[in-house]
Amino acid sequence: MYVSFWLPTAVLTAALAIKLPSILKLWRDPLLRAVGGLLLFACAVFVFAAPSTIAWTNRVTGVPNIAAPWVYSLLTALCASWLLLVVHWRNGRTERHAQTRRATRWVVAVYAAVVAALWILFALADVPVEQIRDLDTYYASTPFMRELILLYLTAHTVASLVTSRLVWNWIRTDGLDAWLRWGLRFLGIGFATNLLFSAAKLTAVAARWTGHDLDWLNTNVAPSAACIAATFVAVGFIVPHAGQYLQERWLVRHRHRGLAPLARLMRTVAGGREPLGLRATPEMRLIRRETFIRDTLLQLARRLDEDLRTRSYDAALALGFPPGRAQALASAVTILDAVEAERRSPDGGGTSAPDTTYLLQEIQAVSQALRKPEEIKAVRARAAVPAESMSTHD
Repeated sequence: MYVSFWLPTAVLTAALAIKLPSILKLWRDPLLRAVGGLLLFACAVFVFAAPSTIAWTNRVTGVPNIAAPWVYSLLTALCASWLLLVVHWRNGRTERHAQTRRATRWVVAVYAAVVAALWILFALADVPVEQIRDLDTYYASTPFMRELILLYLTAHTVASLVTSRLVWNWIRTDGLDAWLRWGLRFLGIGFATNLLFSAAKLTAVAARWTGHDLDWLNTNVAPSAACIAATFVAVGFIVPHAGQYLQERWLVRHRHRGLAPLARLMRTVAGGREPLGLRATPEMRLIRRETFIRDTLLQLARRLDEDLRTRSYDAALALGFPPGRAQALASAVTILDAVEAERRSPDGGGTSAPDTTYLLQEIQAVSQALRKPEEIKAVRARAAVPAESMSTHD
C-alpha cells in the first residue's frame, strides 16, 4: 500500500503560510512561536520521512539508516512543540507566567534529552542493512536500536495523550468562537489519531519480540495514521482563520447586496450611481455605496415629511409589524414620498431639513423594506386614512 507523505506536507505548508504573517508580526508571543514551531517541525518530519528522502539522506551521508535518528529527532521535537503549545495555551495568563516558564523548561529539557539519547543509542547500535520503510520492525530486537525505537515511541505517545486530552477539554469550554471550536475539533481528531500511529508501531514491534509478523502495521497503518493526523492538525489551524475570513467577506458582500434596492432608488435622485472601481475591495465597494446613499439622503432631507413618517409608523404597528420593521417601513414610505416630490419639483422644497440621523443609521433596514413593495403599499394606504376614520374602523 502506497502512502503519500506529500499531501500532509502541502496542507501543513499552507497552514504555516497562513499563520506566518501573525507569527512574524507578534514574534514575542510564545503561543504563536509554539504554533510556528509545531507547523515547521511537522513539515520537516514529512519531508524527511518520505522514502525517497530517507534514501537520499543515507546516500549523501554514507551512513546506513542515519535517516532514522534524524527523522525520530524531528518527530521528538514536534512532540515537544505540541506540549509547548498546550502549556502556553493553558497557562497563558500573566498570573501563571512563572508556572508557564517552569513547564516550558521541563518540556524542553526532557525532550532535548530524548533527542540526545536517540543519537547515542544509534551510535551504539549495529544497523548495517539499510531499511527504507520497515526499520522499526527489522531492528526491533537489535540491542540499542530496540531501546531507541521504544524511546521515541514512548515520547510520542505521552505527548499525543496529553495534547489530545487537553484539546478535547478545551472544546467544551464556554464562550468559544464557532470557527475556533471547529478548529479545536480538527486538532483533537488529529492528536487522537497520532495515538493510532504509536499503537500500530508498538504492536508491530512487540509482535517481532514474540516471534509474530505484524509488519503491515508498521509499513501501512502507522504511516497512514500519521498522514491523516497531520492533515487534521493542519486543517485545525486553517479553519479558524479561513472561516473567519470567508465569513467576513460574506457579511460585507451581503451588506453590499442588501443596499441595492435603496441604492437604485437614490440613483433616480442623484442622476448617477456610486463610483465603481474594478480593483476595489469588497469593503471599499460597500463604503462607496453607503456614502452614496447617505449623501443622496442628505440631499433629500428637505423633502422628508416627519408627520408622514409618524403616521406610517403608527399604521405599520396597526398592521401588526414589530417596532423595528415598522420603523423601517415608515422610513421607506417617507423616502419614496420625498423622491416623488423631488421629481415633481426639483427646485422646490422646504427651507429647513429635519434631523435625519436616525435614517442614516438604518439604511440597511430601509433597503430591506424596499424589497417588499406590497408591505409598503399597505402601510401607505393605511397612513393616508385620517386618524378619525382609522379609530372608527378599528
